[in-house]
Amino acid sequence: MSNTFDKYKVLIIDDEQDIVDILDTVLKRDGFNNIFISHNGIDGIELFKKVKPDIILLDIMLPDISGYDVFNELRKYSQIPILFISAKSEEMDRLLGFAIGADDYITKPFSAKEVAFRVKARLKTFDNIVINKSIKENRVIKFGDMEISEETGDVYKSGESLEFTAKEFKLLMYLINNPNRIISKEMICKEVWGEDFFGYDNTITVHIRKLRKKIEDNPSKPKYINTVIGLGYKFIIKGE
Repeated sequence: MSNTFDKYKVLIIDDEQDIVDILDTVLKRDGFNNIFISHNGIDGIELFKKVKPDIILLDIMLPDISGYDVFNELRKYSQIPILFISAKSEEMDRLLGFAIGADDYITKPFSAKEVAFRVKARLKTFDNIVINKSIKENRVIKFGDMEISEETGDVYKSGESLEFTAKEFKLLMYLINNPNRIISKEMICKEVWGEDFFGYDNTITVHIRKLRKKIEDNPSKPKYINTVIGLGYKFIIKGE
């Protein structure tokens, strides 16, 4: 990563002008010069489509629609980092934010310098993932001793071919394509099974257990597919 963050576009969606001004000042001081601002959800979605930002700071309590609704709409188009900024500091609010897939949850009042630090950290992680994405370039994914062809469905561990059912492979690819993020069981059920979550809890648990047996060196102490208690799972890739 270069010393300047000038190449990155930051979108702030927040209706509190004081908050926006503070974030704008601190981020520019840290080298972020491409900052775009919206004061409501609808305009924020349209601005997102227009400028195609690299990261988003999103308030939950907006004057027109919920930040959660904005998040779900944005996720239809992009997997860039989205950080919630909210006056809601209750544990359930934070859990909900992470459960739907947010990359971070920052409560007001906050340290603007800390927000800038978190923005840079998320961009660095995302950059490592993209660099590691020979994934999108030649469709061959490599991590540890694993090698996967998304197009052919071939999976190798230490050079040996592994057998996967269609659902196992789809689940594995969903986790891999959303690395270093908390993925809830509800999200897995929707994206992999195409169904509502009700009744699928045990099914997902069984499939995760099978994946671990196949790709982990020690399934009881997984390196890649980690459980985040109360929230879901996280597929760990460290920019190998």
